[in-house]
Amino acid sequence: MEAKAIARHVRVTPRKARRMVDLIRGKKVTDAITILKFAPQAASEPVLKVLESAIANARVKADKAGESFRENDLFVKETYVDEGVTLKRFRARAQGRAGRINKRTAHITVIVANKEGDR
Repeated sequence: MEAKAIARHVRVTPRKARRMVDLIRGKKVTDAITILKFAPQAASEPVLKVLESAIANARVKADKAGESFRENDLFVKETYVDEGVTLKRFRARAQGRAGRINKRTAHITVIVANKEGDR
């Protein structure tokens, strides 16, 4: 059984979010939560929220199917970050020019699954 959670239009650059996502890919869910809680990067917070949402989705899915649910059996099967919409802003520069500032967004996807014998 696997469960999925997606956070769209998160105001963090995809490059910074990918650093966090790469840390937790393939790890046990409990280890991934610990890593993200103690990571100093600001991008770890939205990734942690998506991971916790995926765990909650797995719990609901298991309840609907009538299966037993153990959080310790879950691991991060897949996780990736896609680029979202870029907000374009302008800042005044010298000699009447305007410099463009790109405020990037990301779509964060986390898929958790039960631990199998062979991952």
